Amino acid sequence: MGDMSPLLRRRSRKSPAERTVTLIGKPGCHLCDDAREVIKKVCEETGAAWDEKDITADEALHSAYWEQIPVVLIDGEQHTFWKVDPDRLRRALVR
Repeated sequence: MGDMSPLLRRRSRKSPAERTVTLIGKPGCHLCDDAREVIKKVCEETGAAWDEKDITADEALHSAYWEQIPVVLIDGEQHTFWKVDPDRLRRALVR
């Protein structure tokens, strides 16, 4: 009873178009600039939405992530930090 059929599992997965990638960074961060370009490209390819949050404007984000920026979240869960691998991001969005 606890196991879902493969068909139900497949239906419960989100398509890339239903997912959101969030870049957490700050102005003047060259790694953030690099991450932004990767995220934009992968999201354009997959149809995923993306947004960006500035740690200098949000104390909670600053406290949580200041040593790791840029940080990438997928649907609110941390995916990676510092360097964004486009293939890994793409795989995470389509699985």
